[in-house]
Amino acid sequence: MIGAPLHSDGKLTIVSLATEAGLRRNKLTHKHTGLKDLFYALVKARALLPAALPESMRARAAKQQQGLARVRSERDDLRTQAQLMARIIQVLEIENSKLKETNAALQRQVAARASVPDLTRRRR
Repeated sequence: MIGAPLHSDGKLTIVSLATEAGLRRNKLTHKHTGLKDLFYALVKARALLPAALPESMRARAAKQQQGLARVRSERDDLRTQAQLMARIIQVLEIENSKLKETNAALQRQVAARASVPDLTRRRR
């Protein structure tokens, strides 16, 4: 548990412990039950170590958690703003295409009127 594993994958399991010790798993679990129980107790004690952190490390971890929460909140806000901007752009593109169609129709009307002479005007 302290050093690097030589014969196993290093996981804290009975199978890895048996492989590291050069034993078959059933020998460890059935014949040497005291070793198995000791191993589980050590693994459990190791899992409880973070609760015994010094006060400075707890404060730093709490500060990091707060920072992470702030960053996640900012990310969510930015994601919402990006979605809103995408919707606005889509609406503006639709309006722009409608304006272009209207402009083209007006230009056609102006061109049609220009080809007909204005008879209301009299030359003097």
